[in-house]
Amino acid sequence: MTLLFMQIYTRKRMVFIMIQDIAPHHYDNTYSLLPPRPQDYALCYEPHKAFLRREPDGIAFPTFQDLASHDHGLREHVTYLFSIDGRRFYLADHLDPLPLSGFAMENTEIFRLAEPQHLAFAGITGYQLYQWYRSRRFCGSCGAVMKKDGKERMLYCPDCGAVEYPKISPAVIIAVTHKNRLLLSKYAGRSYKKYALLAGFVEIGETVEETVKREVMEEVGLSVTNIRYYKSQPWSFSGTVLMGFFCDLDGDDETIILDENELSLAEWFDRESIPVSPSRDSLTNEMIMTFIQGRAPR
Repeated sequence: MTLLFMQIYTRKRMVFIMIQDIAPHHYDNTYSLLPPRPQDYALCYEPHKAFLRREPDGIAFPTFQDLASHDHGLREHVTYLFSIDGRRFYLADHLDPLPLSGFAMENTEIFRLAEPQHLAFAGITGYQLYQWYRSRRFCGSCGAVMKKDGKERMLYCPDCGAVEYPKISPAVIIAVTHKNRLLLSKYAGRSYKKYALLAGFVEIGETVEETVKREVMEEVGLSVTNIRYYKSQPWSFSGTVLMGFFCDLDGDDETIILDENELSLAEWFDRESIPVSPSRDSLTNEMIMTFIQGRAPR
């Protein structure tokens, strides 16, 4: 097996590492106003793009030492994001990326499989914070310019007192099973064309278990039972926290009534014929692999 799939074998059991599983590296998102040092990273983004350099063994972000000749007051305008192994990452909104040799804007999809993994995780996590800061520049109540708080990750309005915390949307990933079979689907109208599990956002006033039942009924017209929680994952590609659930078909009728606005197809697959390969990135893939190996929670 290749390192790309990040597969670890222990006693014939395969463990899949998701994008946020960066150990032995340590991620610390404690808010801080510490100034950047030469070895710290400057993250610069555009919508769906990140500023980085491709190297033979992976990706790299510019450090403030790299930017020394292009600073022009940059240090005074950066926003601290988080640290990994003590090295700090800052959002550099005022960075002009064009003069820096070897670096270029790349689609954020690169972070799904880029190495080293801890930098890929940093890149997409920083992008989620960039999106939040970018979309909260003005107060939603009175229109005044929002200010950054000095003690926590929060924006406040100096005029009306409104506050904004980072937006995280809860969503569920749903593995619907029936005996030796798993329900897989493909999204409608999206660039992602691979097989996936059912998914949906939690609505106001419902529990996540109710979300599971509602989404399955809406998307494929099936009732489910025996809903059991599996695992969660921060998924900065869409600004969500994903909660994975396994559930059983309620009854024996596998007839699918497809919501064609959401899905292009949905199919039942026997465990031995599931057309999905292991990958590093997502909770969805880990749940599918867990079912294939017969390790789904009962």
